[in-house]
Amino acid sequence: MTEQIKRKLQEEMNQLEHELVHELPKEIKKAAALGDLSENAEYHMAKQRQEFVKARLRQLGKRMSDLALINMDNIPRDKVGLGSTVRVYDNDKNEEIEYKLVTSEEADFPSGKISTSSPIGRALLNKKVGDTALVVTPNGKREMEVLKLSTIHDEAAAG
Repeated sequence: MTEQIKRKLQEEMNQLEHELVHELPKEIKKAAALGDLSENAEYHMAKQRQEFVKARLRQLGKRMSDLALINMDNIPRDKVGLGSTVRVYDNDKNEEIEYKLVTSEEADFPSGKISTSSPIGRALLNKKVGDTALVVTPNGKREMEVLKLSTIHDEAAAG
């Protein structure tokens, strides 16, 4: 699961590093050759892009190191955690809903993939079957009862 994300992040990092090292210096040099830097929009845009690329590279590097720290052995085997598929009963909506808890990069709410850092994801973490989670959302509080749980370990053993 995390290997796919790491590959995707590494590809983005490679593209940004290429832009930072090869393309942006050419743009800055070309724009500087146009003259007066104080009123040179091309120069300022290239410099802004350079700062953005540097910041994004730092952000991606931190995310890569965070992902490297995910230890599958630390993910609970009997509670909701990263990679779990959980069926809940939403008391407010009066319906059953199934969610898969994923990293923020994989989150896709319409397909039922929610981030462990989302309000619902955070509320469900470490819950067991039969537990009730109180979810605080911008629209108010919702109560969800955990009906069924399949952890990442269960899915790995089945697959």
